[in-house]
Amino acid sequence: MALNLTFRQLKVFESAARHLSYTRAAKELHLSQPGVSMQIKQLEEVVGLPLFEQIGKKMHLTDAGREIFAYSQSIGHLLDEAEIVLEELKGGSSGKLAISVATTASHFATRLLAAFSQRYKDVTISLDITNRKSLQEQLANNEPDLVIMGQPPEGVEVESEAFMVNPLVIIAPPNHPLVTEQNIPLERFEDEHFVVRESGSGTRGAIQRFFDEHQVSFHTGIEMSSNEAIKQAVEAGLGLGLVSIHTLELELETQRLAILNVTDFPIQRHWHIVQRSGKRLSPVAQEFKQFVLDEAVKFIRLPES
Repeated sequence: MALNLTFRQLKVFESAARHLSYTRAAKELHLSQPGVSMQIKQLEEVVGLPLFEQIGKKMHLTDAGREIFAYSQSIGHLLDEAEIVLEELKGGSSGKLAISVATTASHFATRLLAAFSQRYKDVTISLDITNRKSLQEQLANNEPDLVIMGQPPEGVEVESEAFMVNPLVIIAPPNHPLVTEQNIPLERFEDEHFVVRESGSGTRGAIQRFFDEHQVSFHTGIEMSSNEAIKQAVEAGLGLGLVSIHTLELELETQRLAILNVTDFPIQRHWHIVQRSGKRLSPVAQEFKQFVLDEAVKFIRLPES
């Protein structure tokens, strides 16, 4: 039996299956929700089986839906690869570039992309700034061309290269009594409360491992979902903070926050550029990856010691 389905039907279905939502698929594909529903209904008629089922308020894939989802993703990846091969045959540096960036890296990543787009004016860039969990899901689904993040994820087959040091520092409001001290021992912070990123974030994990390795208690006062919120909370006196030094340029210039001089600090991490293992990068993505490896450090301004 020949399946007389279309690439359009598969593309619409793949999006709806990935999001488990017609509404989100319609938004992603710039279609109306009835348009998405019609395409999937036509695909179900071709297949001869239902692809989704509604249980309560949640949408789920049927067994047939899961099979078609796997094939639709494979076909989509093959078409993407075909597009890359054709671009390579054409030569030149144009096309589309999909980049996802950890929220902590957004301060310098936007500068990087701005400089890259000035050099390659015919490139259309899609940028998603999001949290670590979302980056892991995107890599698992082979969605972005490249990801800029801290520690590469476990449980997903990826290729990564470190391109720059990412120091984590302890911050305080300028009037905090520890600001004037030097070589503060880590034990002094056992009675302090910290404003930190949510559990699961790369920064939070690195901080917890560091304190555990030094056998010093680490007390979380408030959890925040962004570094901007952490900085504002520390400035307001809600606790000390632990953030990447790359997020502090403005606050240090305006003296709204201060970096504490702490023994064994900063925590030295690295920024990585990451791609799914086996992914064939387009010429544009290859150019951007090399641009990051060669020039990222130029877009960082660190405070003077």
